[in-house]
Amino acid sequence: SGQKVCYGDLKRSCYKLAYFQDLSRRVGFQEARQACEIDGGALLSLESEAEQQLIENMLQNLTKSGSGISDGDFWIGLWRSGDGLATSSACPDLYQWADGSISPFRNWYTDEPSCGSEACVVMYHQPTANPGLGGPYLYQWNDDRCNMKHNFICKYGPGIFPTVPAGNTYDTSKPEDQYHVIATETGIIPNLIYVVIPTIPLLLLILVAFGTCCFQMLHKSKGRTKTSPNQSTLWISKTPRKDSSMEV
Repeated sequence: SGQKVCYGDLKRSCYKLAYFQDLSRRVGFQEARQACEIDGGALLSLESEAEQQLIENMLQNLTKSGSGISDGDFWIGLWRSGDGLATSSACPDLYQWADGSISPFRNWYTDEPSCGSEACVVMYHQPTANPGLGGPYLYQWNDDRCNMKHNFICKYGPGIFPTVPAGNTYDTSKPEDQYHVIATETGIIPNLIYVVIPTIPLLLLILVAFGTCCFQMLHKSKGRTKTSPNQSTLWISKTPRKDSSMEV
């Protein structure tokens, strides 16, 4: 399932948490990036500590929802292209945002990024893991191999409300209305409605054909000559005779 979060203010961004409890459905970095772009957004870029805190609050609410949410890191849109200087001290400066943002904000876990073959970045979300040297593996960033399978977070430009109907407003002055959460299926899986609607004409055709067949069979059965009671019992003798072989 996924979570889409939109502020009530058109000047603010919207977000979508794409969480897959089924590990086999989690995706690599490029697949996550493509899924966000197809959905009209981009993999999450973070421009400030305040935006980082917002995402942390969203993840905390997801964990507290009682829906069985467990460990699972989230891809964000930070990555490094090419292998040049990947192991040098300049490596941290090679990371860039997939949506073109030039934000210098970073929230690396201790001793990250480790660079080398790890060129794509996740936000840690491992609430059941024992803390490491940098504390709990929650919300800080880690570079990972781009083909690893994780959840992901999409970000939508101001004014884009993927799931909130037009005309809905939310009071951002109230803590409980700071953002409005709507649970949806992620963009990777087609919405069920797009599968059902095209099949309606075929279902109607099958129904009409079945009804026509039943009508014809019923009509034919009425036209047949019913067998008279006398005819149906001709094989039974009217005067039963004793069978000598049955006498004792």
